[in-house]
Amino acid sequence: MYGHGFATLFLAEMYGMSPRQDLREKLQKAVALIVRTQNDRGGWRYHPVRADADLSVTICQVMALRAARNVGIEIPKSTIDRSIQYVKDSQNPDGGFRYMLDSSGSMFARSAAGVAALYYAGIYEDRTTRRGLSYLKKFMPGKTEEQTHYFYGHYYAAQAMHLAGGAHWAEWWPAIRDELLSKASPDGSWRGEAGSEYGTGMALIILQMPKDTLPIFQR
Repeated sequence: MYGHGFATLFLAEMYGMSPRQDLREKLQKAVALIVRTQNDRGGWRYHPVRADADLSVTICQVMALRAARNVGIEIPKSTIDRSIQYVKDSQNPDGGFRYMLDSSGSMFARSAAGVAALYYAGIYEDRTTRRGLSYLKKFMPGKTEEQTHYFYGHYYAAQAMHLAGGAHWAEWWPAIRDELLSKASPDGSWRGEAGSEYGTGMALIILQMPKDTLPIFQR
């Protein structure tokens, strides 16, 4: 479902730029799979079965559904409402987010995913997002030690801060921009936990965010 979520997001972005009927048909089928594999608690897991769920896979599906809805694909309101509840139920008292509902502990990367998921689900201003943003601010780039799943975390943190806008983005953007530029290799690549292709791709997605090139990142 990781791959399916990102592939559906890609199809939605492509359909938005080139509204071909064949793309629409594939996008509708991709969305239908996401809708019917949501589990009873509102999330998704690695495989397309309605068993358990985790926050990391769930954010992929929420982004895909938002992108599809943006280009006119109908998404059941109940699917979105249940995903919102799942993400909210994943928040810990410190404002961070747990990996699964029956686990514990907050971490930067999945907390960034949690806040981003709420924004993409249409929750722009409530206690959950405010607490989540406050938690993320503890990990301001350049002021804390590097966290595990560095590129994954900053991929979602940059989205969360960009969508939050205002002082959140004004403070976060120069910090992550400067930190990423300082980490670039002489050949122009970035080394990530899954190799230079992954690290470079994630770094470039973050660095282009202020340009509003990709529809999914536009406010």
